[in-house]
Amino acid sequence: MLITLIQKEMMHHILSVRFVALLVMCLLLIPLTLHINYRNYLQNQVNYQASIKLSVAEIDDALHPLRDPPAPDVEFSKLFLEPTPLSVFAKGLEESLPSYLGMTRNGVKQGSMSLGEAPLSSALGNLDFLFVVSTVFSLLALLFTFDAVAGEREAGTLRITLANALPRDLFLWSKLIGGYIVFVLPFLVAFLLGLLLIVSQGFPLGEADIFLRVSSLTLISLLYIGVFFAIGTLISTYLDNSKTALIVAFTVWVLAVLIAPRVGFLTAKLIAPTRAIQSVYMEKTAIRNNLNAEKDEMIVKKMLTLGNLNLNKDHEKIKALREPIDTEYRQKFQEQVSKIERAYQREKKRQESVGENLSRITPTSSLIYVAMNLTETGKIKRNTYFETGTRYYNQLEEAYFSEISDDQFARMMRFTSPDSPKPKKIAPPPDVTETPLLETLRHSAADLLLLCFLAVALTTAAFLKFFRLDI
Repeated sequence: MLITLIQKEMMHHILSVRFVALLVMCLLLIPLTLHINYRNYLQNQVNYQASIKLSVAEIDDALHPLRDPPAPDVEFSKLFLEPTPLSVFAKGLEESLPSYLGMTRNGVKQGSMSLGEAPLSSALGNLDFLFVVSTVFSLLALLFTFDAVAGEREAGTLRITLANALPRDLFLWSKLIGGYIVFVLPFLVAFLLGLLLIVSQGFPLGEADIFLRVSSLTLISLLYIGVFFAIGTLISTYLDNSKTALIVAFTVWVLAVLIAPRVGFLTAKLIAPTRAIQSVYMEKTAIRNNLNAEKDEMIVKKMLTLGNLNLNKDHEKIKALREPIDTEYRQKFQEQVSKIERAYQREKKRQESVGENLSRITPTSSLIYVAMNLTETGKIKRNTYFETGTRYYNQLEEAYFSEISDDQFARMMRFTSPDSPKPKKIAPPPDVTETPLLETLRHSAADLLLLCFLAVALTTAAFLKFFRLDI
């Protein structure tokens, strides 16, 4: 009996205008967005390779052996963020992250697109597979289900159907399953066509990790659509008028998809404010300048106690005098800078944690967080990127920066010393490692469980209300 009811429900949807609109929407949106974003990824890959070549030339020129060491704010090396092919499905944080991390003696400097070069389209948001699923298909799912019960109740067919000794649970299951199958089939067909289109252009779907991530993204999208099917069914069981149900369903969609995720982070900025990264970098620069001035005064006092020294002959004495002072002030700089960095990271982490937790009141936020992690354009990739930059800076600090001094006597000795030291070769930037899929799913476990809980809880609530419904 259930299969017969499901088939009837499927035919009801297939013969409706809603199904035609859904089919056209799927066939137009999904393949088109995948194609456009893959072409954009290929262009970003070309720009990435060109930026690396240009950076190598700039660094070689800045570290010319006949020149003084670069100033503290000059970038000795750059760690570029390589575009990921999975950004075809969700651009996520990729375009908002700095295109590179510059290594300076004052710390890690974030390089990003200037405001004058930012495309106007960035103000309108991204059109990608994640946007289509989270925004468009969530609305379509509600439009498919808002009158599942309310429409039949309003037309009087619900009383006739249940008068035939039909169990209420079978009736509601047929509504859910039949509508869901009709809804996801065009979605899956269009998604498959989009995949075939970008694979024909070179997308590496055959790689094991990418294939598993795309498959996981598909399953998460189906679960998210199921959550909104449950929401629409719940609304339909509580209301007996289809027009009212449509208005309530649209209001719920606006709140859940458009407003609540953004309000969470706006609230977090009020609860846990933080400083801008530029102000932190300027504070580090001020600390270096102040300590350099104190170091110069200390070296002058020490030199006066030794009497007249000849810069051309007494290199060893001056070097022996400078080294302990230089080491002391370098240690002071590292301690003060580390303290500032730790405080900034605590503020930033707290603000983000508050906003993330508040935004999880809606399933849309959970889908976005999981999808961005699966496509390597989310929080995990961002943290890995910055952690790699920090490790690279510490490596350069130990091997190169620690041997550079800015005090006036160091500059004099570089000019007067008969054997000027040759600049060391800068170590190349490391690769940003990829997080394994199992580790990604572990980080996303809270959002996955939340989506599963919402699907089960909302469906259960719809059934409980329908069992007690006065027909």
